[in-house]
Amino acid sequence: MSHDPVTNAMLDLVRSQDPDIAHLIAAEGDRQASTIELIASENHVSPAVQHAMGTCLTNKYAEGYPGARYYGGCEFHDAIETIARERAKELFGCAFANVQPHSGAQANMAAFLATMDPGDTFASLVLKDGGHLSHGMKINFSGKFYTPVHYPLHYDAGHPEHERIDYDAVRTVCLEHKPCALLCGYSAYPRVINFARFREIADEVGAILIADVAHIAGLCATGVHPNPFPHAHVVTTTTHKTLRGPRGGLIMTNDEELAKKIDRSLFPGVQGGPLMHMIGAKAVAFAEALKPEFKAYCERVVENAQGLAKGLQARGYRITSGGTENHLMLVDLRTRDESLTGADAEVWLEAAGIITNKNGIPDDPRPPRVTSGLRLGSPAATTRGFGASEMDQIAGWIDRTLSAGGEAATTQQVREEVRELCGRFPIWGETVAG
Repeated sequence: MSHDPVTNAMLDLVRSQDPDIAHLIAAEGDRQASTIELIASENHVSPAVQHAMGTCLTNKYAEGYPGARYYGGCEFHDAIETIARERAKELFGCAFANVQPHSGAQANMAAFLATMDPGDTFASLVLKDGGHLSHGMKINFSGKFYTPVHYPLHYDAGHPEHERIDYDAVRTVCLEHKPCALLCGYSAYPRVINFARFREIADEVGAILIADVAHIAGLCATGVHPNPFPHAHVVTTTTHKTLRGPRGGLIMTNDEELAKKIDRSLFPGVQGGPLMHMIGAKAVAFAEALKPEFKAYCERVVENAQGLAKGLQARGYRITSGGTENHLMLVDLRTRDESLTGADAEVWLEAAGIITNKNGIPDDPRPPRVTSGLRLGSPAATTRGFGASEMDQIAGWIDRTLSAGGEAATTQQVREEVRELCGRFPIWGETVAG
């Protein structure tokens, strides 16, 4: 694989000190360049974002916030963080932004600390139905230190809202339990979220509405999916996935008092020094997301997800809820082969050069390490420039590989075809050698 001059120089420098790690970095670069990434939570950052992460900004401790650091020498870090904040506010149309969270889960932790006391009750969608581990899983901080109650999806195969959020049930759960906070935003939900309806319910029971838009942030920022503002009191997100930035978190609000609580909850509440090289990369990514072409990209992300879903449906696979309105879908493998599991499908497809993740489907009878489904997403494939014909081709490759049960000859043939397609659609201009 060929790299841009900056990456080549970086690899040469690493190789001179640690050839083992340099080799593995190069091998991972080749893996990404020669495979199709369909994990819904992953994307390919631009060279500018990637190189911003590997700068001298990593050398500095900058505990605190711009203008109020606990260390000297933060003049330029203050400017960088301020730019990142202002760009985030412009992107989402909000008044306050904290760009310091190391991850989405830590953004959620700070939001919880700012809005609830330990032991308080909050309402969320359970993990098995498409929620997130930081939304109340028992082994996570959110389930250990707070009291989660869960609202369900519609479960009625004859109902048009089957496997979608049951807003009447959300209201019923909230009226019964009177939660301090109501969470919406999910890790495996393919439909549009009605933030206005959630706010109505939150207001009725006196709850804070927290929207975790980690998966759909890019779509929300560009209007391709409704924006959680002005409905949500607090919005948390990651900065990767559909936002196509570095791995990290972000917290936003329109409430000045909540903003102060959030800042204190993150630092010194759950984090120390911020990762300034990541904040610099976030600022670069936000600048990219503010460009008109990023909205066009997000529109293609949804179009490509819908194209992939239709291609799989045409080949006999059931897509939960009947389709997708965002960047991801859940594929029920049992409708194609009752014995097929997500665990097997993930392994077979990776051997064919198609990277996915096993995922439970709503009301899945199989355990999380096995599952009856796959979660597929289109952000990274769209970044490569794939369109409708390529997404249908991918659906065909998925079916060929799974129908063959991972048989070596079929898998290898698909792998070569995948490699050829990736060579014609390089990531950010890179090419695969050989």
